Amino acid sequence: MSIRRLPSHLVNRIAAGEVVERPASALKELVENAIDSGATRIAVVLAAGGVERIEVADDGCGMAPEEIALALERHATSKLPDEDIDRVATLGFRGEALPSIASVARLTIESRPRGSEGWARTVDNGVLERDGPAALPPGTRVVAEALFAQVPARRKFLRSSRSEYAACLDIVRRLAMARPDIAFSLEHDGRRALSVAAAESRPARVAALTDRALVDNSVAIDLERDGHVLGGVAGLPTFHRGVADHQYLFVNGRPVRDRLLIGAIRGAYAEMMPRDRHAVVALFLDVPPSEVDVNVHPAKTEVRFRDPALVRGMIVSGLRRALDAAGHRVAHSAPADIMAMWVPEARGPRPLGEGVGGGAGVLPSGPFVAAPHPTSFGSTSPRDVENMPGAYSTQSSPEGRGLSLHDQRPTFFAAPPAARSVSDWTPPPAKTDFPLGVARGQVAKTYIVAEAEDGLVLVDQHAAHERLVLERMRAALAGGRVASQALLIPEVVELDEPACDRLEARVAELAEFGLELERFGARAMLVRATPALLGSGDPKGLVIDLADELAAYDEALSLRERLDAIAGTMACHGSVRAGRVLSPAEMNALLREMEVTPHSGQCNHGRPTWVKLDLKSVAKLFGRS
Repeated sequence: MSIRRLPSHLVNRIAAGEVVERPASALKELVENAIDSGATRIAVVLAAGGVERIEVADDGCGMAPEEIALALERHATSKLPDEDIDRVATLGFRGEALPSIASVARLTIESRPRGSEGWARTVDNGVLERDGPAALPPGTRVVAEALFAQVPARRKFLRSSRSEYAACLDIVRRLAMARPDIAFSLEHDGRRALSVAAAESRPARVAALTDRALVDNSVAIDLERDGHVLGGVAGLPTFHRGVADHQYLFVNGRPVRDRLLIGAIRGAYAEMMPRDRHAVVALFLDVPPSEVDVNVHPAKTEVRFRDPALVRGMIVSGLRRALDAAGHRVAHSAPADIMAMWVPEARGPRPLGEGVGGGAGVLPSGPFVAAPHPTSFGSTSPRDVENMPGAYSTQSSPEGRGLSLHDQRPTFFAAPPAARSVSDWTPPPAKTDFPLGVARGQVAKTYIVAEAEDGLVLVDQHAAHERLVLERMRAALAGGRVASQALLIPEVVELDEPACDRLEARVAELAEFGLELERFGARAMLVRATPALLGSGDPKGLVIDLADELAAYDEALSLRERLDAIAGTMACHGSVRAGRVLSPAEMNALLREMEVTPHSGQCNHGRPTWVKLDLKSVAKLFGRS
């Protein structure tokens, strides 16, 4: 078979296979052309997910009749005036999109420059159908109909209209996010699906297109290094998603999907988020055009950096700095979600004789009965109450169920009972204007209840202290090494031989954290010292957990990531456990340290350490307006 030159219509169809993969691909090219034309308003109309109709209208510079004809030829473009492909400053530059779309659909281009007459040109699957005047406002309107109607082999591989529409919506959302100075609208099958105004701030535009709650649960990114500028918004570690569909990356205003950038985001959020969750971020990277190659993919969705290490380092450090500045902030659930968690007690009078907890009780024969309630601090017992002078006596049911306090005062105007002094009680601070409030009590020996000026704060004591210990370890490690505490009697930990081998290979790294290990035979390790920050913990459990972590992640993690994993495991063992009773002074000390410690809003596993119920929501629980 001899070599021959392919006809132009076949060349266009081959190019369409690279550029026009699905309706979203065609829509992307058309919207990018509208942006490059200098438009301030872009309207998109879709039918059947873009398969039957894609319409993009803009108020850009427009095209003269001869330019419309030239635009439908291959490799014809106005975006490389100096023919320097290494310094591309526009979204499009290849000159393939319009002829490729026209070869597999019915394409109509209507355009009118300001001060001139309008013109229209229609090409149906590569065949010129119409070329003549048209009435329209200044700008351009491009309509692509019946995509792949004459290419059944391509059309049958398209997905459902709903799936194709979702892909189109994602394309418009990303391009609109990149240009907050342009107004965008999208209609699908006669329904308005997206509408954003021009002149919005970048954070406001990102929140409008992703999640309105992102405004209150994000931090701003701002970093410049060697001519590279990184900006955008990043969600707090506790504001995450189950999939990575809310990670938006832009290079010089171009939406891209780059493994390097996605990996940098995961590295920045390491040890602050559960492994199966994904951050919500929108990062905008501006680099000199000579430092990035955008001509590596026909659809222009991938880029190649001249210095990828610099870019990755910028993203990691920029995100880390912003998240460090967030301090103890966490993402809060919407009030409606919080209110749904509270189950109010069934209304209506309680049957006579029904005790607390549903058991039958004896109704005391006094003026009033106070239901039993736990004391906040101290350890007042029923016997203590009985001995209070002239105040209350205890009564219980014959079955021993329920306990009530009976007021023995003759009238409500009698003097109140004298207060009983409790020697081990420390008065809480008078002021409550701390960010996390003042501790008022402890629930289930696990959660600290604090009162703030603007609401009620609940703190998970174990999760919070775990983060505090980890940050202390990191600070100590940055200063050299973590101080160790020698054991009076070294502890022998028996493990299998592979686990001992892994620990022995990391003895030097573990020593930097204050954990001194020594091989003790084939199947045991000797613990000679533990980190002083952990206090008197469980050396055996710590070593076993470290061995398991090294087995699971050692080969996949870098040295820095391994060190963070080791520090996280040690911090978990050295933190205050759930079930431990804390004094008011200990609880308040924990709250104050959380307020000045980076990342204290989430534990080492990414779970929140505290939540707040604002006073307005508390009032709603009790029917107050």
